Amino acid sequence: MAPTLSAAQALVLYSVAAAAALLLSPPAVVAQLTPNFYDKICPLALPTIRRVVSQAVNAEPRMGASLLRLHFHDCFVNGCDGSVLLDDTTRFTGEKTAVPNLNSLRGFDVVDKIKSEVDRVCKRSVVSCADVLAVAARDSVSIVSILLIIIALALIKTRAYQVPVGRRDSRTASKNAATNGLPPPFFSFNQLLANFRSHGLGLTDLVALSGAHTIGLARCTTFRSRIYNDTNIQTDLASSLRRNCPQSGGDNNLQPLDGTPAGFDTQYFGSLVRNKGLLHSDQELFGRGNSASDGLVSLYSGNPAKFAADFAASMVRMGNMRPLTGSNGEIRTNCRKIN
Repeated sequence: MAPTLSAAQALVLYSVAAAAALLLSPPAVVAQLTPNFYDKICPLALPTIRRVVSQAVNAEPRMGASLLRLHFHDCFVNGCDGSVLLDDTTRFTGEKTAVPNLNSLRGFDVVDKIKSEVDRVCKRSVVSCADVLAVAARDSVSIVSILLIIIALALIKTRAYQVPVGRRDSRTASKNAATNGLPPPFFSFNQLLANFRSHGLGLTDLVALSGAHTIGLARCTTFRSRIYNDTNIQTDLASSLRRNCPQSGGDNNLQPLDGTPAGFDTQYFGSLVRNKGLLHSDQELFGRGNSASDGLVSLYSGNPAKFAADFAASMVRMGNMRPLTGSNGEIRTNCRKIN
């Protein structure tokens, strides 16, 4: 008879399976992008990005979620072109001060350091800021899962999911596009799905990519309405959250998006099943009448390998949203401004 696992042992194996699945590779080539783009022109580029990301996350675990979020907010505004990194100029008002980003996006200094280090090892500016964001997002997920995959690495020999690269950087940015293109935390399920479909993504992408909320923190201002007005929230959770998020004031008080904000796992989906989603938009994925969405949330909550595989594939699809390639755009020498 097989030995019975304790709850703690089952959780460890569950987490290891999720992390191991993150190592599976989705399709190697997407559109005009390829994971081998820098192999000849600067083979040290991607290892350097990972090294700097690792240093940043080790110094501040929250930074993994911040870098992942930067990539999302870049891609959902005119495609994955590094526009989110641009400061305002006399020609345009950039995306940093748009409502979804103001006092919320962070990690710009880390991106600056990555770019500086990559240009140093490449001995010239050949790696785009858009690619820095895409690779740093992947590496952030891998690094915050690193403690969970130590055992898995002893059991399997594979590699982290490949990020197709070869993007170029935008020469402009738009505050209005960021305001209108990024789904806010008060969106309904139908609004969320419509937003994702407008970007060429589908239901599976919506649910899987929302799983990025398994790491990181949210500001009181983003979930205040939910804890005081929504009825589909666990009563004890709402009461607890109100202590750190009063009806007025404390807008920037932080709350973990799930119970393990520093580790990439599937607790986020388990929370949704129990009506414990922090954001209104999170909880909209479960219990709002869409059986397909409910099914995916339930599946991911109990099948970390499936979630990890779908998340990786959806990250690649998102990263292929309207990239600038060839002679379009430029390779910025400073991610904050055009050349």
